[in-house]
Amino acid sequence: MLDNQKIATFISNRRKELGMTQAEVAERLQVSFQAVSKWENGTLPNVEMLVELAQLLEVSVDEILSGRRNSGENFSYSKAGVDISYTDAMKKEMAGYLKTEDARVLNGLGPFASLYDIDFPNITSPVLVLKSEEPGSKQKLAMEYGYSESICHDMINHLVNDIAVMGAKPLAVLDTIVCGSAEKDTIKSFVKGIADACKENECVLVGGETSIQPQVVDKGVYILTSSVAGIVSKETIIDGSQIEEGDVVLAIASNGLHTNGYSLVRLLMDKMPQMKLDKVEGETFIEQIMKPHTPYYRAIKGLFGQTGMHGMAHITGGGIEGNLCRIIPSGLSAEIDLSLIKPLPLFTYIKNMGNIEEEEMLSTFNCGVGLNIVVAPGCKEQVIGIVKKYYDCYEIGSIQKGNQKVVFQNHIQW
Repeated sequence: MLDNQKIATFISNRRKELGMTQAEVAERLQVSFQAVSKWENGTLPNVEMLVELAQLLEVSVDEILSGRRNSGENFSYSKAGVDISYTDAMKKEMAGYLKTEDARVLNGLGPFASLYDIDFPNITSPVLVLKSEEPGSKQKLAMEYGYSESICHDMINHLVNDIAVMGAKPLAVLDTIVCGSAEKDTIKSFVKGIADACKENECVLVGGETSIQPQVVDKGVYILTSSVAGIVSKETIIDGSQIEEGDVVLAIASNGLHTNGYSLVRLLMDKMPQMKLDKVEGETFIEQIMKPHTPYYRAIKGLFGQTGMHGMAHITGGGIEGNLCRIIPSGLSAEIDLSLIKPLPLFTYIKNMGNIEEEEMLSTFNCGVGLNIVVAPGCKEQVIGIVKKYYDCYEIGSIQKGNQKVVFQNHIQW
């Protein structure tokens, strides 16, 4: 429990020890004289100002909030790089992003764990669908070029897409942020980005963990992960088991790389630094490759439970072949006509700049296809109509008998 008066006395005494007046403190921190006076009369500075004040008074935030100096050579968590008082104060400011009107969320930030009501009277035989995700090497570029909030949308969109293709409704998300130091603005942007992305995907961020590991992770380095719980009725799980000969394979457009292929892209950028500012369809290459992963849940949720909806595949690492194969039953083959795929100019640019073979492009990138849907022929037009309210959707193949689960025919028209 913070003792405001003890903190106020500590600030006042420390200022006097350093021979500074209230006016000098105000000038150094670019705040009003009245603000400093309030601090010394029991009003706490905000978290951002606490850091600057601690630096000016040559103490730690932990010392200010405890109202006393750490004397001698005694060891403390703050000396090891983890300031508990500062992080606790920071978490209280973050709590606003976790506020929700969802009545299923039974508690907020603070308890040891999050409580979520899973009573679903309208769902027979409810099945939880669980998944974890991290944004991969795209995160390195995000931190380098100032996309810290955007990368959280990548992570959550990818996460929700993975359970949505099984017919699941996303419910609750937990996040983990591991860092070398608690930089408030960066962590704040992460939490905001995650919370906003959850809302976009009609689920809620219920809690998580911010772990400061100065001896494990370098200062300025962040590791993000998240997990989601979704719900689906056992009878309406979409797992590809209903796929049969004659079904149609549809493609839903991507908006770019999504969250895959960045190791190769970074290699190209290291070899050809000028790429970063090259224009592709009016945007710089960096702007193009940092677009957040497309969120598909709202576009496909209207398909859940419909007769003829036989399978969906989220096209991530491994491309179409490496992901569509996951849902094709034995004895069947998805024959994909590559000439029907609509590649984005971004992929054509990457292919040309790196002199990359088509086979490599298809195994590394989504090449313009973010999701595949396998449907009965009679449902094709209805499905396309529903999805096209959000994203381009078109036919690229069919299901035939065969032992090779995915077969490519013809070539992409780059």
